[in-house]
Formats: sequence, structure tokens, C-alpha cells
Amino acid sequence: MAFKVYKGKVKQVWLPVTTSTVLTKDSIVSSSSGYLIAATSSTAALSHIGVTPKAVVATDADYATARLHPVLVPVEKNVEWIADVTSGLVAADVGLLVDLTDSTTINRGASTYDVAMVKKVISSTKGTFILNLQGPTGQAE
Repeated sequence: MAFKVYKGKVKQVWLPVTTSTVLTKDSIVSSSSGYLIAATSSTAALSHIGVTPKAVVATDADYATARLHPVLVPVEKNVEWIADVTSGLVAADVGLLVDLTDSTTINRGASTYDVAMVKKVISSTKGTFILNLQGPTGQAE
């Protein structure tokens, strides 16, 4: 499932994507030298821009072409996103800051980069989160 808006307002912006880069639908994207890349377990939270609603795959006709790509970014504070968790999410995690396993999954067992705050537990592998996003303007959203 990856990241889906649960509560709050977002808008779609179009930003340059790194050519020949695969992005998974509904994944967190980061900025590197002004271009979108997939977030990883070790990208700094403040390099994260938002969530891409569209995949980029190697078979796309414009895969190796410079272009703009859609990204969902919050337009208000504390937008909640529903997301998958590697495993083990429990009620005691609510309020804690956690990291990513990859661009589509929360790692509730790590908090080096503090990518998201646990807002609500849905199950041991799914919850709602407030993402720590820089946003396209360079200001924390």
C-alpha cells in the first residue's frame, strides 16, 4: 500500500525527477541536487519532499528524459498518512519518531533520522503517521 493521505490537505506539485530513476507509486521522494530520488532508510528527513502518486518504471517512454514528476505535499501542518510498517507496531509506539525501511515502508525499530511520528496504530503492520517533510519550498511543512 505504501503512503496514502489519511487526514489533512495536500496539493500536487510538479518537480524535476532524476533521469533513469525508478520510483514506486505512493512512495516518499527526496531531493538530491534539486532532483527527485526515492527516499531510503538513510536519507535525511529534511531532504524528503513528499509522496509520489505515480510510479516511474524503466519501460516508461520518457524514463531517460529530463521531465517533471508529480509529488503530493502537505498544505497544512500535521497531515496524517496511512502506511505499512515492517512489523511490530504497538500502542506504546504512539508519539515516537521512527525511520524508513525503504521509500514505501516505516521501520518502527529505528529512529536515527526521525522521518515520521507514529500517530495511531491500526495493526502491527499498519498505522498512521505524520511525516517530517521539507516540502518543495525548502521550508519544513
